[in-house]
Amino acid sequence: MDYETLILGAGAAGMMCAAHAGPGVLVVDHARAPGEKIRISGGGRCNFTNLEVRPERFLSQNPHFCKSALARYTQRDFIDLVSRHGIAWHEKTLGQLFCDGKATQIVAMLLREMQAAGAELRLSTEARDIGHDGSRFTAVIRHDGRDQPVRARSLVLATGGKSIPKMGASGYAYDLAAQFGLALVPPRPGLVPLTFPEGRFAALAGVSLPVRASAAEAVFDEAMLFTHRGLSGPSILQASSYWQEGAPVTVNLLPGGRLGQILRDKRRREGKRALTTELAEHLPQRLVAWLAGETDLGGRLGDLSDRRIDALCATLEGWELRPAGTEGWRTAEVTLGGVATAALSSRSMEAAAVPGLYVIGEAVDVTGWLGGYNFQWAWSSGVAAGRAIAERLREA
Repeated sequence: MDYETLILGAGAAGMMCAAHAGPGVLVVDHARAPGEKIRISGGGRCNFTNLEVRPERFLSQNPHFCKSALARYTQRDFIDLVSRHGIAWHEKTLGQLFCDGKATQIVAMLLREMQAAGAELRLSTEARDIGHDGSRFTAVIRHDGRDQPVRARSLVLATGGKSIPKMGASGYAYDLAAQFGLALVPPRPGLVPLTFPEGRFAALAGVSLPVRASAAEAVFDEAMLFTHRGLSGPSILQASSYWQEGAPVTVNLLPGGRLGQILRDKRRREGKRALTTELAEHLPQRLVAWLAGETDLGGRLGDLSDRRIDALCATLEGWELRPAGTEGWRTAEVTLGGVATAALSSRSMEAAAVPGLYVIGEAVDVTGWLGGYNFQWAWSSGVAAGRAIAERLREA
């Protein structure tokens, strides 16, 4: 069968592309349902974009690459789409937008948009033997044990990255990109918990507190969670995308920066108060007890010298930790790296050396912060490719 466009992947980027790519679109996915990452995201409510989307909140070897797509299809454009479909939403924190209802509303919206555009969707279907016969892309799609050859003028790789393998993620897009000669930035887990040897924080598992976590030049003020394996929570997930193996992560347990002055004031007024009792007013009690086993927290406030107060503040506000690694693909929310942006047009997402081949979404070396940024990249890159394909069809 001949199609104008074959899209591999019925996730966020693939469905968005299908809704804008014009007639003759076939979307193929091995999953039994479309948009599975959408369905599970945001605790089932889908953090579908962020009010604060801007290019500097995306990681890539080329930090400028994402600018074009993000500028031509913005978070406001997607919010308008959501509102037109009657989906109620709310802002949670830090510009994060969620559905009031279920994430499946976003999936249903995208399916309606695809249907309105005339796109065909085939689920539980495998695409293999991808190639090019000199005039069109070729593939064999298998469904219910039966093979069907397919030809298409354009091929879109929208199968995502390697994160969350239990949902079928495999890095298939990288294999196909390499087959067509596109360079790759080595993929690695992003937005992922950090691990430490010998269950260092196991006794603190479940303790959470607001911190300032830093890795490389990036700084994030959000919650941190101690786990049996190490550290998690939004601040740590964010920092993990900037962390490199062997490097430290710095945690400020008291980002307000007032501990020194508080201790000096209390030293005068409540000198008999135990230091651990005072610290438990500012930090979780279990954490204070654990820290007391790691550093000297004995004595009363009245006994503290200015030098000791300064040293204590330096320790608690600049706690340097060296992770052993990350929890890997199993719990990573996104993939860092992917198809190198140098191989693609930032306007159309088309491969410069392979006309008609497009790469979008998580498969590209563009990774956003936690909080709706990666969905916005999926929407923006999907629209960029879809519009470019539709424009070419009109000109043909």
